[in-house]
Amino acid sequence: MGRRLPIKTLFLDVGGVLLTDGWDRRARRRAAAAFELELAPMEERHHLIFETFEAGSVTLDDYLRLVVFWEARPFTRAQFRQFMFAQSHPHKDMLDLVGALRARHRLKVVVVSNEARELNQHRIRAFRLGGIVDTFVSSCFVHIRKPDAEIFRIALDVAQTPPRQVLYVDNTPMFVSVAERLGIRSVLHTSYSTTKATLESFGLDGDPP
Repeated sequence: MGRRLPIKTLFLDVGGVLLTDGWDRRARRRAAAAFELELAPMEERHHLIFETFEAGSVTLDDYLRLVVFWEARPFTRAQFRQFMFAQSHPHKDMLDLVGALRARHRLKVVVVSNEARELNQHRIRAFRLGGIVDTFVSSCFVHIRKPDAEIFRIALDVAQTPPRQVLYVDNTPMFVSVAERLGIRSVLHTSYSTTKATLESFGLDGDPP
């Protein structure tokens, strides 16, 4: 058997790996309860536009106008936007681990994620992701969403790392499968402990400080 090539670059999802999901079904359910909205019509409208929203083709204001404010509301867009942003929380153990591995092994770290522009930029700033991530290949920036394999090809071009020297961490099985078909070794993230152990099996060991 040939010697396994060392990992030089980490590709990472954000929602569900580094942070909580930013605007998932549970967050929308909480919003509906907090603002006394009917969930069903909001969900129907969301599903009609969310792919376009994450691909960066409509703004957050456009999204809110079509999904929430299609009729008069007793609250403002600013209040609803603030609530949306407040749904994001860090997975500190994973953030610390990635930072430690990046420093110890001199890894490139590339985010490959589906996120709408304003939420994405808020999350980058609020949780200082720029301190541990070299490049953000976010759907809103490249106008392509996972599971389209092209977003991974763009990330490979940006990273300038051969696929077999990239390790991808995501909590969605379909996205892991797409990456693996391109020759990118991948980890299905289910917990901090299992992902840490799998990373160690690839030679990426090191405890956060």
